[in-house]
Amino acid sequence: MHNFHQQSGLATTAFLDCDSEVVRDFTRQAIGTEQDPVQQAIKLYYTIRDKIRYDVYGVDMSRHGMKASSIIRNRAGFCIHKSIVFAAAARSLGIPSKLVFSDVKNHISTPALKNLVGGDVFHYHAYALVYLEEKWVKATPVFNSMLCRLFGIEPLDFDGVHDATLQPYDKDGNKCLEFIAYHGVYDDFPYRKCIHELKHHHPKLFLDGGVTARGNLAREAKFINA
Repeated sequence: MHNFHQQSGLATTAFLDCDSEVVRDFTRQAIGTEQDPVQQAIKLYYTIRDKIRYDVYGVDMSRHGMKASSIIRNRAGFCIHKSIVFAAAARSLGIPSKLVFSDVKNHISTPALKNLVGGDVFHYHAYALVYLEEKWVKATPVFNSMLCRLFGIEPLDFDGVHDATLQPYDKDGNKCLEFIAYHGVYDDFPYRKCIHELKHHHPKLFLDGGVTARGNLAREAKFINA
């Protein structure tokens, strides 16, 4: 049974601790009385997108900090953190899930963030796959609606049927985000590999103790769009 769960994306893992009370409580609150798996996934998506703050600054990248339960407690993180929570919460409902990693070129970054990551390419961007109605669907509950408004882009919606990966253009038709490389699908967060790559490509991102550098992304966004 354990091997079947691993293969089908339902296993409790080191980082997708879907059997923890923290993940289960978070999931129950997000879905309420909803019983339909597609609608459950949609409710989870919007809760994680808008209730867990998107932030690159001051977030915990330690092994403990990257567990779904820890991210839920901290209520903040970037694409990897939020995708981990979504995948773990889906599994707690019996919805198979996986994590996908890729490199993206970000055309809407702030000058401070570009300096921090060393350009406009972010390595090991994450999103989730969930298995709904006999097919795998891509979901990226990452950029909350408030931050999207500050950057002049539409929030990314999810209907449980169509892929929701990224916004290719902003409201004025300018390029926004684009995939430039693909690193594969994983049943759990590949901590050692991912952190190694992030530290190699974005050395300024990390402070001692596994916490990312300090800053205020919302303030930066307001400044560049003022």
